[in-house]
Amino acid sequence: MRVPFEVWLKSQRLDFIDRSRKCCLVTKMERVIYSKLPPQAAKLLDLQPQGSQEAEAFVSAFLKRSMPRLKDEAIQDKLTRKAVVLEHCLRRRKKEKRKKTKGFSAKQRREMRLFEVKPEQQKYELFLPLHELWKQYIRDLCNGLRPDAQPQMIQTKLLKADLHGAIVTVTKSKCPSYVGITGIILQEMKHIFKIITKEDKLKVIPKLNNVFSLEVDGFISHIYGSKFQLRASERSAKKFKTKGTIDL
Repeated sequence: MRVPFEVWLKSQRLDFIDRSRKCCLVTKMERVIYSKLPPQAAKLLDLQPQGSQEAEAFVSAFLKRSMPRLKDEAIQDKLTRKAVVLEHCLRRRKKEKRKKTKGFSAKQRREMRLFEVKPEQQKYELFLPLHELWKQYIRDLCNGLRPDAQPQMIQTKLLKADLHGAIVTVTKSKCPSYVGITGIILQEMKHIFKIITKEDKLKVIPKLNNVFSLEVDGFISHIYGSKFQLRASERSAKKFKTKGTIDL
């Protein structure tokens, strides 16, 4: 349905009058907001005139309180021919340092004798379950120790494996009294093995100048102690090089 031209023109005129009234109202409000206060009102509110020394001192003091991290030179630079947006200064939350649970040092562990096996616990039979657990650990590590498995692959995994619980035998040594000693490894350190023998005796065997053998499900592996002087944690990340002949 077409609207007559006179009706359309009248509606446009009314719309224009309405917009003009709103624009005039906004202009009047802006004049009221941005106009200077009467002297009586400024005196009653104790307001300083713009540009006075008291006003500048107040603004400087306010900025110092609001922005304590800024230096005086930076504040003056902000006030020089620039508009300053006064915002709430958020205080940075101090990150609470989590207290790390610090363990005992090596010296404290030695003084407390945490790793020493008491004489009443030096029984070979007590550690046979540990040996069974170690054998199961090696089987899982080497995928069952199948007969068709490559010996070199098994040897590489054994060199990086945890030996606590393994039964080892000293096969070669520069000290003849060490040859033939067999027992379960209770502790492995950088330079020594602590083993418990079938006679319920705790032996400390140095790795240097000794060759050890261990057997798992018919697979026999030899360890040259002189090239094995590492902690268990260090061995897991070390790459051992294959060598043709190794002397004591």
